[in-house]
Amino acid sequence: MTGKPIVQIKNIKKNIGKKAIIKDVTFDVFAGEVFGFLGPNGAGKTTTIRMMLGLMSITEGEIFINGYSIKKDFESAIACVGGIVENPEMYKYLSGYHNLLHYSRMYKGIKKERIEEVIKLVGLEKRIHDKVKTYSLGMRQRLGLAQALLHSPSLLVLDEPTNGLDPAGIRELRELLRKLAQEENIAVFVSSHLLSEMELMCDRIGIIQNGQLLNIQKVDEFLAEEKTTVSATFTVEPVSKAKACIGSIIKSKTSAVKNNQIEVEMEWEQIPEVVAKFIQEGIKVYGVQTATKTLEDKFLEATGGSEIA
Repeated sequence: MTGKPIVQIKNIKKNIGKKAIIKDVTFDVFAGEVFGFLGPNGAGKTTTIRMMLGLMSITEGEIFINGYSIKKDFESAIACVGGIVENPEMYKYLSGYHNLLHYSRMYKGIKKERIEEVIKLVGLEKRIHDKVKTYSLGMRQRLGLAQALLHSPSLLVLDEPTNGLDPAGIRELRELLRKLAQEENIAVFVSSHLLSEMELMCDRIGIIQNGQLLNIQKVDEFLAEEKTTVSATFTVEPVSKAKACIGSIIKSKTSAVKNNQIEVEMEWEQIPEVVAKFIQEGIKVYGVQTATKTLEDKFLEATGGSEIA
């Protein structure tokens, strides 16, 4: 990721009638990064994307793509953008190559060398001359990406790109997007409901709720905040004595008891202290399991448990 912002969203607002849909949202997306955009149902995620692509007017604020204003210089701004909304539409009776050849005619100056370049970039060399009707959904996604990249955009916008893909296809797409961001040095803007995939795919995550941007942070920093605090599950006997023992060490934490297990949130460094105390008190310890919070946990905390869109 470089210091150059490809997308600059500055204090945008969107009102529909008297209702504020987007409330003073500001963030940048940089060249060479994969940026994940998350939000519960009705949070304003799709509205933001539509304004970014000029498909919906902006009530207040500005959006710049590669320095061009979506409001004032739409053609120059949108010329910098490639995108796929859910499943790409292709001419199924044509080969992948002839689909790309057809789409290349919609832009000026795209040579056959560029078509060959994007085919190699998305890994379709072996099947590009087969008809699209024989392609799997994952291969169609690859062809859609090749189409979106033909005119060498600065920004790639993908709305739910993993819809309908099997686990292998999702993994392929994830690796491909990482490769595109790094090798082509473009900004990749992704919305998805698969939080586990966003965690693996994205450099930064932005969370929007009720039209307001709640948080925007690097994924590793987002999760690192929780690594010192873990959820520890102790399998012990007797449980009642063990719970009292934990209470003497961790004053402000609550614990959950189920059968012969106690689950408690605690500092990572406190685990050896608790185990040593158990042994000292004659409590049998059969196992200790720990878990740190995932992106999904953090998302649900930030949005109060709201469902992802």
